[in-house]
Amino acid sequence: MRLLGVLQLDFVNVLVPAHFLVIWSRLGPYDRTRFEQFLYGSGEFTEQWAHEASIVPVSHWPLLRHRRKNFQTGKNSPLLSLVNREQYLAQVLAEVRKRGALTSTDLAPVTGPKRRAGDWQRSIPRRALDFHFGRGQLAVRDRLPNFQRRYDLPERLLGDSPRVSRMNRADADRELLRQAAGSLGVATLQDLADYFRRSPRDVAPRLPELVEQGELKAVQVQGWQEPAYLARSARVPRRIAGASLISPFDPVVWFRPRAERVFDFRYRIEIYVPREKRQWGYYVLPFRLGDRLVALVDLKADRHNKLLLVQAAHPEPEIDEGATVTSLAHELHALSEWLQLESIVVKPRGRFSRSLARSVVAY
Repeated sequence: MRLLGVLQLDFVNVLVPAHFLVIWSRLGPYDRTRFEQFLYGSGEFTEQWAHEASIVPVSHWPLLRHRRKNFQTGKNSPLLSLVNREQYLAQVLAEVRKRGALTSTDLAPVTGPKRRAGDWQRSIPRRALDFHFGRGQLAVRDRLPNFQRRYDLPERLLGDSPRVSRMNRADADRELLRQAAGSLGVATLQDLADYFRRSPRDVAPRLPELVEQGELKAVQVQGWQEPAYLARSARVPRRIAGASLISPFDPVVWFRPRAERVFDFRYRIEIYVPREKRQWGYYVLPFRLGDRLVALVDLKADRHNKLLLVQAAHPEPEIDEGATVTSLAHELHALSEWLQLESIVVKPRGRFSRSLARSVVAY
C-alpha cells in the first residue's frame, strides 16, 4: 500500500471489489477482513479523493489539501436545489459532531425536487455528507458490509499532525509526482499527472525541479513520442516473472494510453457499454504473464452456485498460447479458492476458451 501510494476504490461486486483484487495481484491470497481492519483501524490510512475515491496514507492529507479546497458538488446534485442549503449543511456537520460516526441513513430524509428518475429524498443526506468529505470537514471512519461509508470528524480519526500541516501547492505537487514516479518507474508527464488526477499544465513546472533534485532522471524510451522520466528508485534493467490477473482499476492499466505505450495493449472496460456493443465482455481483466499482458478474461463470481464463471477468454496476438493457458488456469484456480468458490466453468466464447477449459479441468 505504501509503495502504491493510492488504492482506488470500486465496489462493483460482479467478481470482487476491484481494490481487493489490486492487492491480490501482488500478494496472492490474503484475508480480506483483516486487510479492511488494517486500512480503517490502523490509523495509517484514510479515504480521500486522490486518483478517484481512494485509500491513501494519512501522510497524504496535507498533500491533497488544495484538491479539498476546490471540491465542488456535482452540477446535478439535489443539494443545489435546496433553498436552505447552507443551513442544512451546517446541521449535518453538527449532527456528526454531536452523535459521532454516521451513515447517510442515520440522518433524517429530506424532501427535494425530482429532476430525474431516482429517489432524491434519500440522496440529499448522502450528498451532504459527501460534500463535507470532499471539503475535508468529514473523514471516513470505516465502511459497513454493504460498503456504505460512516463519516466522522477528521480530528477524531487523523490526529493533529496531518490536519494542521500546511504545504504550498508547488511542494505538494512535487511530492505527489515523486510518489507517482516511484510507483510507475518510468512515465511521461501525462502518466505522472494522472496518478493523482492533477492537471499536466499545473504540474509540468515541477518536473525539471525534481530532475535537478535527483529524484527523477529525464530519459527517452524507444517508441515513445513524449519525453519520459525515470524514478530514482527504479531498478534498471529489471525483469518481471510470474503471472497475475489485473483489476481494471489497477495503476498498471488505469491510464489506458500508458498501457498501450508500455504493453502495446489496447484495453477498455465495458461495464457501461451496451451488451450488443461489447467487444470483450462485461467485467474483463487483463492477464499478465511475465512482463507482457497476454489475454483478456471476462470473469464473474456466481456466489449462489459457488462457481467462478469465465464468460470469455481472448488471447493477445503473437503469444505462447500453451504457456498462457497453463498459467491462466493456475491463476483461475487460485482466485476461485480465495473467493471460496468450488468450481470453474469456462464458457465457449473467445479464441482460446476451449483450450483454457481443458487446462482448467486438467489442473
